[in-house]
Formats: sequence, C-alpha cells, structure tokens
Amino acid sequence: MSMLRYFPLDIIFSNFLAESHRKRLRVCFIISGLLAALGEFSSPAIADLDKDEQALMRQMIEQYIKSNPEVIRDALMGLAAREKQASIAAGLAKMHSDDGDPVMGNKNGSLVIYEFSDYNCGYCKRMFPVIQQILNNNADIRMVIKEFPILSQSSLNAARAGIAAQKQGKFPVFHREMMTYRGQVNDESIMAAARTAGLNLEQLRQDINSPATNTIIDRTRAGAEALNINGTPALVVGNTIIPGAISLEELQNVVSRERERQS
Repeated sequence: MSMLRYFPLDIIFSNFLAESHRKRLRVCFIISGLLAALGEFSSPAIADLDKDEQALMRQMIEQYIKSNPEVIRDALMGLAAREKQASIAAGLAKMHSDDGDPVMGNKNGSLVIYEFSDYNCGYCKRMFPVIQQILNNNADIRMVIKEFPILSQSSLNAARAGIAAQKQGKFPVFHREMMTYRGQVNDESIMAAARTAGLNLEQLRQDINSPATNTIIDRTRAGAEALNINGTPALVVGNTIIPGAISLEELQNVVSRERERQS
C-alpha cells in the first residue's frame, strides 16, 4: 500500500498550493521589474526561472497585455519620445558648433539665436526686418546665421560668399544687401553686395571655394537634418525650434521666455 495513504491529504494539497504560490509570486516580482523598466532588463533573471515558471511568466504577460493593451502603446510612445529627444540633443550640439558661421548683433551676447537661412528664400527676406528689430531691441542677443542653401545653385554660391564675408569681418552689411535684393540672386548681385560691404574681392573668391567654407556648410546641413529642419527660415532660440517666419511680437515672446529660463 502506498505511503500516501497514510499522509494527510490536506498537507499534500497545502504544500502543492504553497509551491504554486511561491512560483507565481516569484514570476510576479520579475514581471513587475520588467514592466517598470519598460523592457530594460537583464537576461539572467529569465534564465534563473525553470520551465514551469517561464511558461507561467509568458502566460501572465500575455494576459496582462490583453487586459491592458495601452501598455504597449505607452511604451512605444515613450520610446519615440526618447529617440526624438536624443535626435534633438544631437542636432543642437552640431548647431552650437558655430565657429566660422556668420554673426550679427552682439558677438559676445549671452542669448543666442540661430537662423537657418537661404538668400533665395522669400520668407527669409520677409523675416529680415523682424530680425533687425529684435537685434535693435535686445542688446544681449548674438545672432548666428546658419547658411543653409537649399533652393538653387545660386543659393549655394551666395551662402559661400556669406561665410567668406564673415571671415573678413564685414558680414552684416553683405547680409543686408543680399536680404534686400529683389529677385533670385546671381553672381552679379553677390559681387555687388560684396563691393558695398567693402570686401577684398580677391580674398573673397579664395575663401568662397575653400575647404573651410565647405566644412561649415556641411556642418549646418548635418545639424539641420538632426533637428528635422528642411526649410527656411528656421529659428532656434535655446531649445525652441521655430519652423518658419513669425511676427516680431511672437519672436520677442520666445526671446523673453528663454532669457527668463536662463536667469
């Protein structure tokens, strides 16, 4: 006769329940950790489970997801937000590398505005008076022009000339002439702006085609891509990206908020 005949059934049953409960609790603890970390877990925790516990875990996870489908949505949204933030941070880092970029306003200003601009962009030319007024009203602004030629070959030629004008320290006048020029820019209008700005034309021609100028434009393109900027004008004030032209009042509000944030 089996020894089980003499072993109390209630003890056998309670021991079975205790073991099942222990496994379930163990799996629950691991699942809680997995959900809290949104998938950022180490494989050894899974490897420590026996086959029954692994099966139980899969069953519980599947049931949890079926009962709470928003968990997957929220996890994917969280992942997308983190990836977007990382891309913006990388783009801002590239943008902040601005050695050689044309500058207007207070070159030592504590508040920096970056403008991605194209000399053939009509909206950029409409923004020019707004930019000038912002600089007149705010003595602490350093305005960095990110030459971003996207419209034509003449845009690229003009962008190169703008960077070359900065090298001679005469960019603001050159920029004003280019931004107030009506129609599509060409070599003639570029050289006319250079003469008005008092640039050394021979030096200008050398700097237009220099590797350093190419590097600056390539750097701007990489920053624009990382920030998902694909049009002009685009302004960046602090971490605020403004894709398109805005009014003087709107830009001043952004500047004031950024100044307050930095204080």
